[in-house]
Amino acid sequence: MLLNFGMGIINYVFLLLGVAGGQHYPPPLPHNVEQEYFERMKEGDEEARTKLIEHNLRLVAHIVRKYYMSSPNQEDLVSIGSIGLIKAIDSFDHSNGARFATYGAKCIQNEILMYFRAQKKLACEVSINETIDMDKEGNPLTYIDVIAVDDTIAEDIDRKIHISKAIEYVDTLLSERERTVIILRYGLGNCRARTQREVADLLGISRSYVSRIEKSALDKIKEKLK
Repeated sequence: MLLNFGMGIINYVFLLLGVAGGQHYPPPLPHNVEQEYFERMKEGDEEARTKLIEHNLRLVAHIVRKYYMSSPNQEDLVSIGSIGLIKAIDSFDHSNGARFATYGAKCIQNEILMYFRAQKKLACEVSINETIDMDKEGNPLTYIDVIAVDDTIAEDIDRKIHISKAIEYVDTLLSERERTVIILRYGLGNCRARTQREVADLLGISRSYVSRIEKSALDKIKEKLK
C-alpha cells in the first residue's frame, strides 16, 4: 500500500515538473526554507510535504548514479529510492536543526538494499555470487555483498516511530491515573522503573488494581498504534 501511495506521489511530482523519467530536479532547499516546510508538514500541510519530496529527488538520482551507474534498471532504482525518500521525510525529526540530506541518503540506500534482498528471495535459483552491479572502483557487486550488509536502518526508524508515538499517546490518550501508572512502571521522564508493588504502595492502591490499570493503558496504546 505504501509502495503504491509512494509511486503515486512520485508520478504526480514528475507530472508537475513536466519531466519524463525524472531526469531534471528542482535545486535543494535552503536550510531555513527546509526547516519551515518540515514544520508546516508537521502541522498537516500536504503541499509542504510535496515540496520536500520534489526538492530532494535529486538526492535519489545522485545515489543511484554514484553506486549503481552500470545497473540496467536505473529508473526502477530511482523509483525504489524515492520510496525511501518519502519514508525519510515522514520520519525525520527536524527539531534539532540538522539538515535532512544525511538522514535521507541513508534511508534511500537502505530502501534499495531491501529491494535487492527481496529480489534475492524471489529468485532463489540465482547464484549469490552473481554480479548485479559494479562499484565506483570498478569492482563487481554481487548479491552476497548486498545480503551481507548489516544494516537495520529501516527497522530502527520503524521502532523509533513507534516509541515516539507510544510516548505521545501516554500524554494524550490515557487518563491521569493510567498515565501515572505507566510513567512509574516504565520509568518515563526522570523516573526510574518500578515494580507493580512499588507503584501500589506509592499510590495507596492494591497491586492487582495497578495491574488492571497498566493492562488497560497498554491495550489502549497498542490499539492506537495499529
